[in-house]
Amino acid sequence: VQLQASGGGLVQTGGSLRLSCSASGSTLNINVMGWYRQADGNEREFVAYITNMGTTNYADFVKGRFTISRDNAKNTIYLQMNSLKPEDTSVYYCYADRKFRPIGLVRYDWRGQGTLVTVSS
Repeated sequence: VQLQASGGGLVQTGGSLRLSCSASGSTLNINVMGWYRQADGNEREFVAYITNMGTTNYADFVKGRFTISRDNAKNTIYLQMNSLKPEDTSVYYCYADRKFRPIGLVRYDWRGQGTLVTVSS
């Protein structure tokens, strides 16, 4: 499985960005796709995931601001990020997993390259 993420950039506080992640290869093995983020010097933080049945889960710090969705026909997931804050500045990584893991645990079988999101104050 290969994952290609895109959509990061620079935005002002309160602004919006949409990240995309497209999967290719043996995508039938994927049960979960999601996002985590990691800022310099910090640990990885789970952000959100969506299962192949459409079930979603979010980290508390993004609830009400971020929305994860998927287009099954395109093997693509999206992360719509609204009301962005400076503390959302980070490198965001798309991941895919065969297993259903506990919420908040950042474990995966495949990971895409990161995309940088910078929120200016």
